[in-house]
Amino acid sequence: MAEGLRERKKRQTRQYISDVATGLFLERGFDAVTVAEVAEAADVSVNTVYNYFPAKEDLFLDRSKGVVDRLARWVRGRGKGESAAAAVLRELREEVRAVSPRVGLIDGYDRFMRVIHEAPALRSRLWAIAQEVLDNLDEALREETGAPADDPLPTLVAGQINWVHQTLMAVVGREMMAGRTPQDVSREVLALLDDMEDLLSEKVLNYAVRGLE
Repeated sequence: MAEGLRERKKRQTRQYISDVATGLFLERGFDAVTVAEVAEAADVSVNTVYNYFPAKEDLFLDRSKGVVDRLARWVRGRGKGESAAAAVLRELREEVRAVSPRVGLIDGYDRFMRVIHEAPALRSRLWAIAQEVLDNLDEALREETGAPADDPLPTLVAGQINWVHQTLMAVVGREMMAGRTPQDVSREVLALLDDMEDLLSEKVLNYAVRGLE
């Protein structure tokens, strides 16, 4: 019981520090805010901030842990008779139709993206996160198909599926920064997903079909 309460307190403290930091970054820009200023605003020590967030970039991109494995998670959770690409396309369509914040379809996302575009360190971290997404997807495809380590096909297919995800996120970010509404962007991105699916080869679309590997 006491252990659970401690964990909850830690989660609340972490979230509070992140929220304070995000507010400062949105107001003044990432590079203009120091970790010491975040600590002062959150009424904690600098060491406490670093205990929860090893790097300054983690304060702003604090939800990246939920992103790096989501394509791999969707592939592992695909239904019987469903391919890896079909599972990812289905999940993305569901999030776009729902106008979900998970794909950036939320008021204020333009401010979030501007902070990233103005900070080289955040852009670099975002690239590293995207690489993790790809690596995790590659690993999932190898596990799901039993492909040997020297088989290049899982890597090639992972690259194609990841292209869909990365393109979608880039378009959402660009259109939200242009002042579009989440609903309008949602409708356009659904059409874009259809276009991207048409560009994928049958080999990619039918790779790693559950129950037929």
